[in-house]
Amino acid sequence: MTLRNGLSEELNRQGNEHFSRGLYTDAYTCYAKALECDRLTGDQRALASTLGNLGNICAVSGRRESAQAYYQEVLELQKILGDEKGIGTTLGNLGNLRADAGEWDRARAYYLEALDLMSKVHDEAGKAVLFSDLGLVARETKEYERAITYYEQSLVLMRRLENQGGVADAWRMIGRTFLLQQRYDDAIACCQTSQSIAERSRDELRTGGARYVLAQCYEETGNLREAADLLELVVHMDRKYQLPKLEENIQRLATLRARLAGLGDAHPNRKTHV
Repeated sequence: MTLRNGLSEELNRQGNEHFSRGLYTDAYTCYAKALECDRLTGDQRALASTLGNLGNICAVSGRRESAQAYYQEVLELQKILGDEKGIGTTLGNLGNLRADAGEWDRARAYYLEALDLMSKVHDEAGKAVLFSDLGLVARETKEYERAITYYEQSLVLMRRLENQGGVADAWRMIGRTFLLQQRYDDAIACCQTSQSIAERSRDELRTGGARYVLAQCYEETGNLREAADLLELVVHMDRKYQLPKLEENIQRLATLRARLAGLGDAHPNRKTHV
């Protein structure tokens, strides 16, 4: 029993390491082997942890139905164990699956249920993430003022927790929402704040994320040279980390450069959102 428990823990550790490096097939293999051990030992807490990891790997791999099944089994175990903090996290994960599918009403329902539980158990870190998740739902359903309110609540908690990455994310998401409202000065100010925080933390990915939104702000306000210069930095980062938007951003940069060459200093009309 002890040996099997130790093996499960080691397999989950290896799986987490593969997961962090983007090696999802290897991570899944480790988690699946850990699951065999946990089912043999009957250790419900270990089983819930392993099933949660399997749900996460399926979620990021686009296997939503498998992820849903794993999370539901986790939820049942957590209810048996009386793990309210864990239940809140799993409800949040289920909400993420529905958000990934664009099912905003269902996502919101999961997030609000999770928020109630996290408030009850004083899970401030969990609430900080959930407020951001709720902000995304509000933004995608065009409830922009509500989205900003949620993102500001996330920002307050991230600051309290001294989570600089979370603070940078919150500023970027507020900026992105302002951009959708065509409140360009506010959007630029928020994204510049996000970029500064990320740069101080030497966080290249978050710096790139802020630059990406800033580039869009500048493009929509006709500042094509500033937009192209920022997007060039984004493309460099995309190439370095082989990020999924590399080809899309290369094309976007080429279009911007062509417009600059053809238009000189002329400024195009601002685009509108549909």
